[in-house]
Amino acid sequence: MRTSIFAGAAAGTLLAAGVAAPAFAVEDGMAELSVLHGVPDLTVDVYVDGALTLDDFAPGDLAGPLELAPGTYSVAITASDAADDSSPVLGPIDLPLEEGMSYTAVAHLDADGNPTANLFTNDISETASGEGRLTVRHVAAAPAVDVWANGEVAFENLANPDEVMADLPAATYEAAVSLTGETDPVLGPTDVPVTEATNTIVYAWGSAADGNLAVAVQTVATHAAMPTSVSAGTQGLAADSSGAPLALIVVGAGMVVAAGLATRAVLVRR
Repeated sequence: MRTSIFAGAAAGTLLAAGVAAPAFAVEDGMAELSVLHGVPDLTVDVYVDGALTLDDFAPGDLAGPLELAPGTYSVAITASDAADDSSPVLGPIDLPLEEGMSYTAVAHLDADGNPTANLFTNDISETASGEGRLTVRHVAAAPAVDVWANGEVAFENLANPDEVMADLPAATYEAAVSLTGETDPVLGPTDVPVTEATNTIVYAWGSAADGNLAVAVQTVATHAAMPTSVSAGTQGLAADSSGAPLALIVVGAGMVVAAGLATRAVLVRR
């Protein structure tokens, strides 16, 4: 079943650097979709089921999350201000969205520098008390990398378009990325906060050859454990129970962190 996005939702919530909007667990009966533009030097328009959905979508921008009815959505990416979606620069691509799932569609460069797209499934399963989730996604035109946390290699040989993931104690971690087998960072080091009941998703995007590697950070609320009791006098508990904010942070030379392997769904053209 192919499904159309409502006009109001189609405008989406476009999040620029440092701007946050609330994000909650996926609404019952719905799917959640965000879109990240990770192709440098190319402002685009995004059409969903033939309707202009994102206008003048710039590199590093994140749209969403949109709460959508489950179904398959056809997405085409065109040059900015194209008259319609008849001559896409990427797509059309079918995005199958399942009920209760959270996704991020990413337009980016492959390892050889060619534009491509991937649909990532965001793990919003429950985290343990006091823990958050960290996901790192390599979507840059760059060789495989090692991911460092607090001065130690946490993950080796992460290649485009793979991801690594782990649940960690909520804290701030010093993160950096180096080419596999090397020690000099190509991104970072920088501090990355891992927040309780939140999946912090870090994207390395851009092109190493063109010198425009960058980082985007997205946060998505995970399912929270049901409390056995609620204390109105405990700071932050009531306010935090509804979920964490989703934000996009673009850092020109900031970095990545990580950890475990999560599921990646490659967009398929039909």
